[in-house]
Amino acid sequence: MTIQLRAVALSCVVLFTSVLSLSQAPVPTPPPARQDNVHDNIHGVDIVDPYRWLEDQESPETRAWIEAQNAYTHSMLDKLPMLGSVSRRMDELIRQDSVSGGYQQGGYYFFYRKQADQDLWSVYRRKIGSTKDELLLDPHTLSPDHTTSVGLHGVTRDAKLALYEVRHGGEDEAEIHVLDMENHKDLPDVLPRENYSGTQWKKDKSGFFYGVYHRNSGSRIFFHSLGTDHKQDPEIFGSGFAVDDWISPLVSEDGRYLLAIVWTGWSKSQVFLKDLTQPDSKFVPLITGIEALFNVQFAGDFLIVKTNWKAPNGRIFRIDLKHSAQEQWKELVPEGKDAIEASTVIGGKIFASYTHNVISHISIFSLDGKALGEVPLPSGSSAWITGRWDQDEGFLYISSYTVPDSVYRYTVASGKQELWFRPSVPFDFANYESEQKWYPSKDGTQIPIFLVHKKGMKPDSKTPTILYGYGGFNVNISPGFGSLLAWWIEHGGLYAVANIRGGGEFGEAWHRAGMLDKKQNVFDDFIAGAEWLIANHYTNPDKLAIKGGSNGGLLVGAAMTQRPDLFRAVDCWHPDLDIVRYPRFKNNSPPSMLEYGNSDDPEQFKYIYAYSPYQHVKPQTRYPAVFFMSGDADTRVPPEQARKMTARVQAATISGLPVMLLYDTKGGHAGGKPLKKTIEDVALETSFLAWQLGLEQPKSPATH
Repeated sequence: MTIQLRAVALSCVVLFTSVLSLSQAPVPTPPPARQDNVHDNIHGVDIVDPYRWLEDQESPETRAWIEAQNAYTHSMLDKLPMLGSVSRRMDELIRQDSVSGGYQQGGYYFFYRKQADQDLWSVYRRKIGSTKDELLLDPHTLSPDHTTSVGLHGVTRDAKLALYEVRHGGEDEAEIHVLDMENHKDLPDVLPRENYSGTQWKKDKSGFFYGVYHRNSGSRIFFHSLGTDHKQDPEIFGSGFAVDDWISPLVSEDGRYLLAIVWTGWSKSQVFLKDLTQPDSKFVPLITGIEALFNVQFAGDFLIVKTNWKAPNGRIFRIDLKHSAQEQWKELVPEGKDAIEASTVIGGKIFASYTHNVISHISIFSLDGKALGEVPLPSGSSAWITGRWDQDEGFLYISSYTVPDSVYRYTVASGKQELWFRPSVPFDFANYESEQKWYPSKDGTQIPIFLVHKKGMKPDSKTPTILYGYGGFNVNISPGFGSLLAWWIEHGGLYAVANIRGGGEFGEAWHRAGMLDKKQNVFDDFIAGAEWLIANHYTNPDKLAIKGGSNGGLLVGAAMTQRPDLFRAVDCWHPDLDIVRYPRFKNNSPPSMLEYGNSDDPEQFKYIYAYSPYQHVKPQTRYPAVFFMSGDADTRVPPEQARKMTARVQAATISGLPVMLLYDTKGGHAGGKPLKKTIEDVALETSFLAWQLGLEQPKSPATH
């Protein structure tokens, strides 16, 4: 062995020894949190909440506690010997020139771009046939700390006016502005900070329709005439619907029709139609009273509809708007063995995106339902396509665990795929692979799981492993590349993704098997995945971490409280954790209760109380190490849940492992972080997992 190789080997040993010694060192005592022990009697059950005071986000006591928790977290993570190298590597992986797919309108492509040295996405346009890009919206000028972002909502058909949003921090709420693209200036019209559910221009550009959601009164559609006070905007649809319904507008390309689409959770939708050419016309029911989802797209005087009505895996039919009675609806694409995840009409053809065992394939059909072949895709990938029914070009998005996300221009007539953008990620993708396995859940249901690792690696019972899951809201967890995943597998770890029930990977039946009173199936599926990894010698409990956010935060919170013996570490970000208390939170999401249930209902309370993680934290229990992440600006998942859960687990655990909270006073569910802060947070998260699982830290491989 050469002197140089000996030095490298010695440095790795020293670093690994440092990691082990840190993991075995006594954990500092967390900041104190008083217990107020508020008693609630809910449907005859006495429930004690020891940290109710932490729900008051603005109280001086809560603010001081948050500051102390952040200091506590940094006091441990900032000392980790791998943090510097992890931060540098994350900077390499994340700080890349990035371009989104295009939206075509009025002879232009509209798209987002972020250069490697920029914090935020800017909005550009490019004339079709040109290579010159025009900057339309630069959010970097809107806030000194780069926590204010912009997003394009809609462009008029002549590409002269655009609607865009301004979002402060990571809130779901935003302001709506109007941009005059000919003169490069804003019009005076501004809609105030609200939770908007879509905007649609009127054909004559006199104004636009918009959906807005209020937690107390529900969703409505209004019309704003340019040049008028928004306070005078008339309500045109929404009165009488439930507070947990979500309503959005959709205008046909020719400007004749307006649809009001009413979403009731993630399992039902209704459609109402208004003829805008008739001044006194009323909305008429088009699709109502059916317990199913209907996703619609205009194609001239027709609607192309993807639905799970009488077809849990989905089917596609056509409605002639001039003859729209239900008995005249025509099925174009019948239900098959694979679930239809999405469909769109581009260039007069239907593109149906299917999932076969979580892997994508896209089939093409005529508007009469004739099969026209497939869109060629790489094996093991997820893909979707977007476009407009009257244009011959769309954008095809392809991703996988071992290939960088790529965007292609897709020509319908020829089937040609032309690369639009692929990031130059410094990662040797050819050296890594993903494989799919199956395992039985508690009730015998077979669950697919992806294992991502170095090529040829044979995991054993000592392999540091991250198990990720989501399981809810009809969301498919499809293959996709990520910086944490990349770092983990290039350093010899195993990254596992379980496609558990509650998602949409296998159609609506798979979704419904993991919602409401079936929610425990989701946790059972995930726990069974951990047990399978251990039983098959991929890892062991001391080398296993679980990771999830939002609804996935509920997942890992439930797994931790139900089986604390099964994991060494828990990575839980922006989580739902106190589902019993959920209806009382200021920033709750009423539609989410259609997925979880509402504890105000005595029957739903029974199954919610049986799993709600916050109520199942037990004193004197050996809990895993936990890394909670949340922030003030999360207006989708109430951040008080992470605050309360942190305090409760810190007080309850006797494992000697750290329980910490990284709390952003400006960030939220919708982002709101400058790039530097994003890189810092991912580096801290990754270092926590490596520290707890004892992942050896060799020098990052030369990749560029």
